[in-house]
Amino acid sequence: MNMDAFMFAMPMTPDWTATDFILLFIMWLVMMIAMMTPSVAPLILLFSMVNRQSEQKNPFIKTWYLFAGYYVTWTIFSLLATILQWVLQQVAWLNPDMVITNKILSSIILVAAGIFQFTSLKHRCLSYCRTPIDFIHAKWKPGKTGAFRMGVENGIYCLGCCWALMVLLFVAGIMNLLWIALIASFVLLEKLLPQSKWISYTAGAALVLYGSYNLIHSSTLLFSH
Repeated sequence: MNMDAFMFAMPMTPDWTATDFILLFIMWLVMMIAMMTPSVAPLILLFSMVNRQSEQKNPFIKTWYLFAGYYVTWTIFSLLATILQWVLQQVAWLNPDMVITNKILSSIILVAAGIFQFTSLKHRCLSYCRTPIDFIHAKWKPGKTGAFRMGVENGIYCLGCCWALMVLLFVAGIMNLLWIALIASFVLLEKLLPQSKWISYTAGAALVLYGSYNLIHSSTLLFSH
């Protein structure tokens, strides 16, 4: 992805225009599509295959209806992320490189994202995303509206298991393409590997340790002054 145009559009002051908001919202949406599409591709392909096999009994439903459900979910998340970015810039906690400048806040985000990797909510949502066949059997809904609702529902589950990782972009840099690629790869591995809990736990422990170290270091510097 070439993000130069979006980087150029990043407002340097808290005074955002409507154009600023729209461009940055589009930036988030493009990133969400790039990061999440690989991980939902297995379910989309399976949906298409099941549709073709049952075409003689039921009308064929285009895969676009399923993807539209994902798209709506990603759009809502992108809107919330844009609003959060606006809030951070209003309080001068976000620099022109789109990185949080408050070290304590950055550390708290790292620790929170790490802790989330161990929660039952994380793994409950992940279980619905890891096995597309089980989701198709349990959540199949007929018709175009049904396909759309399946996309929304699976999109919510998939965001539910990785939203905290997305928030890490505020720490690493929203425009950091390396981190975008790493997060996308990690999300894909979590969903594709059958025994991925150790991956989640290892990443969670690393985030907690690194965040705690930064938090202690930042707090020490703050009180020393």
